[in-house]
Amino acid sequence: MGKDYFNIVCFGEILWDILPNGAKPGGAPVNVAFHLNQLGQKPAVISRIGNDQRGATLKELMDRKQIATTFLQQDPIYQTGVVYAKPDENNNMSYEIKQPVAWDYIESNESQAIITKGSDYFIFGSLAARSPCSHKTLFELLEQANNKVLDINLRAPHYNKSLILDLINRSDIVKLNEDELELVTGWFSKYTDLNDRINQLQDHFKIATLIVTLGAKGAILRQNGKTYVHPGYKVIVEDTVGSGDAFLAAFLTKSIEGDSPAGALNFAAAVGATVAANAGAWVTFTREAVENILLKTVS
Repeated sequence: MGKDYFNIVCFGEILWDILPNGAKPGGAPVNVAFHLNQLGQKPAVISRIGNDQRGATLKELMDRKQIATTFLQQDPIYQTGVVYAKPDENNNMSYEIKQPVAWDYIESNESQAIITKGSDYFIFGSLAARSPCSHKTLFELLEQANNKVLDINLRAPHYNKSLILDLINRSDIVKLNEDELELVTGWFSKYTDLNDRINQLQDHFKIATLIVTLGAKGAILRQNGKTYVHPGYKVIVEDTVGSGDAFLAAFLTKSIEGDSPAGALNFAAAVGATVAANAGAWVTFTREAVENILLKTVS
């Protein structure tokens, strides 16, 4: 396996989350890459920063964490992305996402197509498709991708019905939260029961693997005609920024390692809880720390 081999490609936004306690590096695709990297995978990030101090600091942080920056483009005009994140009384976050910024202008090139075609998984969200340039690049790469992993990231007003349904239709693995499930299934069905919504979405789009995260209530996985339910782990939540991204990275890691669907879901829940118990998305942890959570009583 050569040094330029990447088993997972993460495409989309890279930015700074401006939180009440300060600025933290973020953007769902790079958050996933951060956790994949510390879990032993080899991810590549395709994104774009500005020619500014914020961009330089992000690249420096990625280099320090040994996350490949080979495919991190630099924009000569637009600034590095910024998001203002505010928690509500339940520690759920609301976001003000600046536009236009550098990651709205991710350009396509041959090297990106090559690594995407050679990787096992291609992870993307809906947010990066808000602009014509990055939208075009994303859809070109989807044509090259093998296992396409959609982590739906609905942030009003940066999406529309036709885009989301098109992305779902192209995906092999789809992850979304309960609110997103309700919104998306409401576009084409009248179901109100959670399980009915899950069944309808998976059957309608023939999704091989569907994951619905339920916050403090855990998560549900539908795979190979079977349903797996995890009630979640109790932690004192610092903030929920990036916990879903960590969950996805952990789930894919365990799947790659050959764990069972239930085992992968259990590990993902523990990793998501670990990140939620700390500030920001780039939470460093060891597998031993996660194992300690796994040993605790499931809530």
